[in-house]
Amino acid sequence: MLMIRDNYVQTFRLESSNLRGRVVRIGSIIDDILNAHQYPKPVAHLVAETMTLCLCLSSMLKYEGIFTLQAQGNGPIKMLVSDVTSEGDIRACATFDQDRFQASREQISALKATEDGKNHLAQYLGKGYIAFTVDPKGNEERYQGIVELRGASMIDCVQHYFNQSEQINTGIKMSVGQRDDKWRACAIMLQNMPEEDKGHQGNLEEDDWRRAMILLDSCTQDELLAEDLESDQLLIRLFHEEGIRVFERKTVQKNCRCDIERVKNILRTMSEEDIEYIKKDDKISIKCEFCSTEYIFDPEEFLKNDKK
Repeated sequence: MLMIRDNYVQTFRLESSNLRGRVVRIGSIIDDILNAHQYPKPVAHLVAETMTLCLCLSSMLKYEGIFTLQAQGNGPIKMLVSDVTSEGDIRACATFDQDRFQASREQISALKATEDGKNHLAQYLGKGYIAFTVDPKGNEERYQGIVELRGASMIDCVQHYFNQSEQINTGIKMSVGQRDDKWRACAIMLQNMPEEDKGHQGNLEEDDWRRAMILLDSCTQDELLAEDLESDQLLIRLFHEEGIRVFERKTVQKNCRCDIERVKNILRTMSEEDIEYIKKDDKISIKCEFCSTEYIFDPEEFLKNDKK
């Protein structure tokens, strides 16, 4: 069987402690998504983090449908969102106020503060919330978890959610960056699932968790972002004394769900006054926020054919 070399999620288990984890490695798809938008670097960095965490979290669940991770705040960056289908189709985007964002960057520069993933949250998102949503296929009930934005990073927010809402110890090590001018991202997430650890007694569980977190934190950014370092090799470097069992890699791919019929359906719900309002230079132009695909319509043709 051909080995998936990039753009995948791989689950694993530490045999000695029965801790569960997953590795997310994405390269070409994250580079394609970010290049389609040409975001300022801090915005691109946060979109990449959101996309990587979306894959981490969705891989925990058994679902048929769409998993969405969304962060919304009152800062210059208003919203970050990424969603992935159960088939592995992922997309991501951001909404931000260009003027406020530029003013914030100038203030950061004046204070000689660094711009990195550890302080982007406070600098650019401000106060708000992070939401996890599962929209299942069919008539199954929709699930959503919401927690306030807290901490200095997206990782802090996710860990706060699991600690407070799910009461599951969760450790995440993530790196996002550019190598040879191409975006890459990698994350390793470990969790101490209560139902998996009933066989441990005394302080063994706590000691296992502390040791695993020390080993996870020893992973470097270069190791996480190295294109030629397989995730299996990386896990062995980190946890070789714990006993590693890795499972089959699941590929993920860039794929937006927008299409011309979806856009037409939106326009069909609009009044003639609204159609006239969005018309510019005798045409209607609508761009998908996720993939930047532009759909252009002749308003007169549309009104004649679709507004009967």
